[in-house]
Amino acid sequence: MLANIVVDTFITGGWVMWPILATFLLALCVVLDRAVWWLRLRARMKPAHREQAREALGTGDFQKAWQLSRGAEDPYLGNLAEGMIHAHTSMLAAMQLDATRLIEKSEARMWVISTMITLAPLLGLFGTVVGIMGSFNFVGDEQLAAAKVSGGIAEALIATACGIAIAILCLLPYNFYRKRVSVLRGSLERWINHSELLVKSAKEHGHNIEAFASKHLQIGKQKTD
Repeated sequence: MLANIVVDTFITGGWVMWPILATFLLALCVVLDRAVWWLRLRARMKPAHREQAREALGTGDFQKAWQLSRGAEDPYLGNLAEGMIHAHTSMLAAMQLDATRLIEKSEARMWVISTMITLAPLLGLFGTVVGIMGSFNFVGDEQLAAAKVSGGIAEALIATACGIAIAILCLLPYNFYRKRVSVLRGSLERWINHSELLVKSAKEHGHNIEAFASKHLQIGKQKTD
């Protein structure tokens, strides 16, 4: 019964409903894709390991920090490993570049949802214009059919309502994901700055991470050769 009502309403909305439906399906796919991405990112988090890595950095135990971060699924630990392996050049720059790549992944395809928020109401407005123009075709006709005029108005209202509804449904997850990106960016910045401070503190106590990085790079090259 409900399916029949939906189909009848869709047909009544006119041909403009097809591009409106396409925008809805495209937005839905992106919303689900982003939901899966964030759930997977959350599953990879290892707060306990991150705390251990911080303690190791602060005490100058770079070997332990390297073992915890090397090959870790946690993006923060992976970020630390990227910084440690490039510490002989610039640990901070390496960590910032790695963080930028993660942020870009978190923002992937968000432009699609943003576009649908704007496009769906415009398509609904276009359907309104088409429907009203169809109704005006019968104005002045001696054999005016009220059903045809009301049909054009119904087409206009349905298209408009669907376009606005899609924009509203897209706006909520879009703002949610934008907030998540903002929180992730701030968290990564704090992680990088804190790691830099810990390394500087360890360096003041005679622990040189640049020498550690150079040593591991040489070992890695020897194993590769």
